[in-house]
Amino acid sequence: MNVREQTQKFESMMLSPFACLSADTAGRARPEQECPIRTPFQRDRDRIVHCKSYRRLMHKTQVFFYPVGDHYRTRLTHTIEVSQIARTIARALRLNEDLTEAIAQGHDLGHTPFAHAGETALRNIMGSFNHNEQSLRVVERLEKGGQGLNLCAEVRDGILCHRSHLKAKTLEGVVVRYADKIAYLNHDIEDAMRAGLLPNEQAIPLSVREVLGENSSSRFTVLVSDLVEQSQEKAEISMSEPVLKAYNELRDFMFAAVYRSKAKDEEQKVMYILEGLYRYYEKNPDSLPEEYRMIADEEGKERAVCDYISGMSDRFAVRSFEELFVPKSWSVG
Repeated sequence: MNVREQTQKFESMMLSPFACLSADTAGRARPEQECPIRTPFQRDRDRIVHCKSYRRLMHKTQVFFYPVGDHYRTRLTHTIEVSQIARTIARALRLNEDLTEAIAQGHDLGHTPFAHAGETALRNIMGSFNHNEQSLRVVERLEKGGQGLNLCAEVRDGILCHRSHLKAKTLEGVVVRYADKIAYLNHDIEDAMRAGLLPNEQAIPLSVREVLGENSSSRFTVLVSDLVEQSQEKAEISMSEPVLKAYNELRDFMFAAVYRSKAKDEEQKVMYILEGLYRYYEKNPDSLPEEYRMIADEEGKERAVCDYISGMSDRFAVRSFEELFVPKSWSVG
């Protein structure tokens, strides 16, 4: 047996009966020769972390636009944290850690610049836009010059279904959905305190702190431990009722205190920028990069412009807007 086959044999012996084995993958849209070293899910993880869309996440907002300071989260650091939490849960439940990591690393590839404000702006323009659907489009259509990454069906499903109203076909995909929730609430609390929107962790409702604890470390421990305890040897992933209730209360608190706060007033400017860019490229599709002009020819210019703008980093979107709409200084001499 080669290394990959040994790994797959180990999976069949050691993983939970509810885990998704790499040897049992539904496969890729375009069949490929197997790697002698890596399993299909390991290859998918590597393809994701080496793609251009993944690198751009380092310059995409998580919550705060252009924050002053080096310690605020970006979409990339969020992705890394989701992956770490998801892997911890998957390992504890004896699920497929490689599949879990691949889904986690790819789940936000389609996120717009300026976080959910950008997503809302494109949704208003397009009539329908969701970052999870765009993440799937990135790996299926946009990466590698239009070829896509040709990922396994289970990874693509997990990427699409990481939002709450959808349910992945694998437990690994469900784990990533929960890990995403755990990650963003906890790190957004830290960033909100750094930004002065929350004075300290005592601002969190007492009813939440009594269940989840007084600090970030405690919240992580309680949420992850409860999820693992409730999901052991089961064909479903869940939290206990008290912990889920506390989590939902914390989420409601964060929406009121942070996500809809005065710090988000910049969202109107974001919508103005993205709509301006969209209208310009819609009228001037020849200004799009070549790969997006090809999409315009095949799927329509609206689709191409949406793909181009949604893939922009925050700073590239601002720079593009300035180049197109802000007069430059000049002199006669």
